[in-house]
Amino acid sequence: MSEEPATGRLTTRTLAMPADTNPAGDIFGGWVMSQMDIAGAICASQRAQSRVVTVSVDSMSFIRPVKVGDILGVYTRIERVGRTSITVGIEAWVRRDRIGLREKVTEGTYKFVALDAFGESTPLPPEDVLPDYVRSRLE
Repeated sequence: MSEEPATGRLTTRTLAMPADTNPAGDIFGGWVMSQMDIAGAICASQRAQSRVVTVSVDSMSFIRPVKVGDILGVYTRIERVGRTSITVGIEAWVRRDRIGLREKVTEGTYKFVALDAFGESTPLPPEDVLPDYVRSRLE
């Protein structure tokens, strides 16, 4: 059980199910990565105020296995904002057996690029024109 706080804001939460297991009975790492990608895209698209796509996973560490029945919570934080890109730090934590044992299981850094209506990269809006609910997430 971890006393360390998660870094970032809780962005998604889901239940690990038997259909997502590997032959050893643990949840596939790819399933965890996809949950992290979903959460990262939510965070990045709020900042971009547009559609975003994942362009890279710059780092990934699998710390502990995820088990069937774990509640996976994914936390996100914006680490860097470029002209069209956003780098998001992502941590995945579980609550074991749907109760209280809390552990960090995975962490990574994903990069997203903002797209316009034609699928072309587009500049990010300045922070001062973002809606209040987005600015409050950045503080």
